[in-house]
Amino acid sequence: MVVMPDHIHLLITLGVDVPLSSVIRNWKGPLTPVLRRSGLSWQRGYFDHRIRPAEDRFPVFLYIFLNPDRAKLLTADTKWPGYYCAPLDWAWFGPLTNSDCPFPEWLGI
Repeated sequence: MVVMPDHIHLLITLGVDVPLSSVIRNWKGPLTPVLRRSGLSWQRGYFDHRIRPAEDRFPVFLYIFLNPDRAKLLTADTKWPGYYCAPLDWAWFGPLTNSDCPFPEWLGI
């Protein structure tokens, strides 16, 4: 997950019988009053993509991980404070990073 100033990227695993629309509604519902108090609101709609079991997860993790860097919100040697990765996933993804930061070649540097 990465929380950006104006959007969020999530990679989640759904239960077999759990529709994405229910998950989004249950997640947005409790946060809506908090946003309204700050004069903010949710964007209409959302984009989703189902990752099939045979698909490589690395490109998705990389896309989410690099989002703050692509937006030029930090330097290449800084970890974004709004990034979270579940411990089981960080066990395989973390060692592929440059000490929790992107490699310059990932950023085209």
